[in-house]
Amino acid sequence: MPVRWRDAMDRALYGPGGFFVAGSGPADHFRTSVHASPAFAAALLRLVEQVDAALGHPARLDVVDVGAGRGELLRAVAAALGVAGEPARSGRSGLIPPRAGSPATPTPPAAARPSLSSGPSPAGPAPSAPVALARRVRLTAVEKAPRPADLPDGIDWLDEIPDGITGLLVATEWLDNVPLDVAVHTADGWRYLLVDPTTGAETVGDPVDPADADWLARWWPAPGAGADGIGPTGSGFRAARPAEGSCLTARSGSGRPEPPTGVRAEIGRTRDEAWAEAVRHVDRGLALAVDYGHLRDDRPVDGSLTGYRGGRQVPPVPDGTCDVTAHVAVDSVASAGERVARCAYDLVSQREALRALGADGGRPVLSLAASDPVGYVRALAAASAVAELTDPAGLGGHWWLRQPVGVDPERFMAR
Repeated sequence: MPVRWRDAMDRALYGPGGFFVAGSGPADHFRTSVHASPAFAAALLRLVEQVDAALGHPARLDVVDVGAGRGELLRAVAAALGVAGEPARSGRSGLIPPRAGSPATPTPPAAARPSLSSGPSPAGPAPSAPVALARRVRLTAVEKAPRPADLPDGIDWLDEIPDGITGLLVATEWLDNVPLDVAVHTADGWRYLLVDPTTGAETVGDPVDPADADWLARWWPAPGAGADGIGPTGSGFRAARPAEGSCLTARSGSGRPEPPTGVRAEIGRTRDEAWAEAVRHVDRGLALAVDYGHLRDDRPVDGSLTGYRGGRQVPPVPDGTCDVTAHVAVDSVASAGERVARCAYDLVSQREALRALGADGGRPVLSLAASDPVGYVRALAAASAVAELTDPAGLGGHWWLRQPVGVDPERFMAR
């Protein structure tokens, strides 16, 4: 029986036996920045240091990973801080959409390894600086899948975002899997698209309700709505979630079954609400969302809904056997978070954000090859890893939405 896309996605991704809940996780299906390179975690740890300094080095510094998958990002952070501890054997379910990656946590390359100090130091950190931060940091994963048996006990595993966060809340490729409704523009206005969960076939349903109509009018205006409407050939943000083991390539098409004709829209109101609720849990610090998305003046005219399975892009059939994902209306999400935080947000590409954190992907000087061949090879490998994360045609084009809460944003938003 056809249902609205929001309901179909929710059951397919997070229901009993859903794609993100069952099995060992989606690491075999696609890659994210978290496990594309250890340089990502190293850069994020530098951001943690900046947030710590902006907060005046509190007695407890929270690092909360929303949609933590199997804990890959926090494993890397814990290892760098030296607070990994022993694997915990108990677990519980969570309520937040998960992310995926490889559990392996290689040592960050020297060129991208953060100082672990409580502030920048051109000469490097004092020996006691990493210990000071390690003693104060509290790592928390928020996840729907059960806690991995091999997760170090230095990482907490919760079923919802904790209250009273002082520090950094990070959501890496979480919002793109928050279920949403899809609409098609017809002669009598926007109508919901219904989908058969077993085949992916779509049919036109009822007119959108007033709340969704208001969201569409503001953030995804209908064709011909005026100068602020979508462009005739806009294709939205083109950096695709890479399949596991593949090179980063732009998404070439949704691959879904032939839909009813008409301009499509992916109603991001549920993503706005999810992000606003996440920001609401931060007392002081920074909320960071990393995802691929688009802006109001360049929405994808045919939508971006697609699926991934087994390292390949597939039609987004919401039967629980594949990832179902859609790009994020990042400007709408940012506005929702700003209303909660009452502080201006910052929206930049991952390429800009990582370069500001010291990961620029620059090649080592050629003279190093003669004086230190082994060091040159290592530095070249490190640069290649960073280059993948900063490639503007791939992960480097992902958006970084940085929402300060109760702190001066200039302390950790230098470009």
